[in-house]
Amino acid sequence: MIKSLRLLLTSGALLAVAGAHAQVVVPPTTGKAPDPAPTSLPQTTPAPAKSAPYAGGMKINISPDGSKYVRIMTAHQLWVRYSENNTGTVSATEEATPDQVDFGLRRSRVLLVSQLNPRFLVITQLGINGQSTISGGAPGEPTGPGKKPQFHLHDALVEYKVNKYLSAGGGLHYYNGISRQTSFAAFSLIALDVPGTQSPVIDAIDQTGRGLGVYARGRVGSFDYRLSVNDAFRNNVTSSPATLATDVAQFNPRSRGKVLQGYFDWEFLDKELNLVPFAVGNYLGARRVFNLGAGFMYYAEGMYSRAQQAPTPLPTTTADAWAIPYAKHDLSVLSADLFFDTPLDTASRNQTAFSVYAAAYKYNMGPNYVRYGGTLNPGAGSSALRGNAVPIVGTGTAQTIQSGFLLPRRLLGPKVRLQPYVSYIHGRYEGLRREAGGIQEVHIMDGGVNVLLDGHQAKVTLNYRARPDFNDVNDVNYRPEVTMQLQVIL
Repeated sequence: MIKSLRLLLTSGALLAVAGAHAQVVVPPTTGKAPDPAPTSLPQTTPAPAKSAPYAGGMKINISPDGSKYVRIMTAHQLWVRYSENNTGTVSATEEATPDQVDFGLRRSRVLLVSQLNPRFLVITQLGINGQSTISGGAPGEPTGPGKKPQFHLHDALVEYKVNKYLSAGGGLHYYNGISRQTSFAAFSLIALDVPGTQSPVIDAIDQTGRGLGVYARGRVGSFDYRLSVNDAFRNNVTSSPATLATDVAQFNPRSRGKVLQGYFDWEFLDKELNLVPFAVGNYLGARRVFNLGAGFMYYAEGMYSRAQQAPTPLPTTTADAWAIPYAKHDLSVLSADLFFDTPLDTASRNQTAFSVYAAAYKYNMGPNYVRYGGTLNPGAGSSALRGNAVPIVGTGTAQTIQSGFLLPRRLLGPKVRLQPYVSYIHGRYEGLRREAGGIQEVHIMDGGVNVLLDGHQAKVTLNYRARPDFNDVNDVNYRPEVTMQLQVIL
């Protein structure tokens, strides 16, 4: 009986399976057979015909409507340079070095611009300036100068938009006074670099041109303004009344007051964007701008000097050194400038453009003050006039001008543009006197060309400089300096 039941169940299961298979393999008795399933192959994305226009870095929207965002940018400037050095220059191994070819990072930056809402703005910038193999490194590193540069804060500010005419903020900021170029955008310059005259107190009482304090800025019609009050950084000059040269001013290490700054300009043509503090160097024909500006800086008792000879022997204690009589001097700087940038031939395919920036400065920094400096200085040692150093600022006056012309697009095709430029710096500082008593004036001339591969975002700059060697103020010789810069911004 059980055996018969098993046989019956097995037969039923086989019939069910056979029926199921019959439903699949038997073709339909009516209608048309179904079409075969389409074959889906992965589709290749066509390569873009040209690169997309640059839109100011990568933007990450934090809110769906884009009102909350973080914008990220990174940029680098690499220098390859030949320099004929100033008289007496030595290398890091104390060998006489009349000239050399060297490499350096002029700037390397990361910029973050963040908006919490249309009223709150946060700007953070980190990076390094001026690293070569003998300079620009972290101080005190046992591995030697030039290595492990301090990747430090350049900007760290928060801002609140009070109304359409006024924004207020604070932190480590770049809302400087004096001139347009004192708050320059380093990656959009006309020439290879800024002249140096625009930042008379850089890294003496500020940090890489930034102040620590509060500011107010805004625009009323065509009038743009910025004002700031900052604490002076403790200056990096080690001196006392005993170590000063007679009747030569220096930054006062005992002054800890406020630094007052302001800059005002009138925009006659297009209004510039002013979300960030960095002033554009030139627009390559994208805007038509004509601005006239004026600015100031004031730091009470920021300088000091000693009129009489130092006592002999020199004091051995700090208290005795500061007991020597000395005079305090207010530091003040006034400036006026002009910026003109315009497209030309807009109706044709040439799309040329012309740019010019000119500025005049008056410095009051105490008797006979002169500051020397050389960008990415290739000379070793402590001599103020080693390597490529020149007089940058001093009590007296200075004038600068930079001008560039964007050549026609058809010259090298649509992708590569050429922008030749010239630059001239003139200084007249009372501390540079010849034996006969007259002032030896400063003349620095630059000429070059920007090879624009993708606007300012990717460009190569070739620059020639005729640099005065002031080791003998009575007999100034000019040294050649040739620099090639590669700049990339993402």
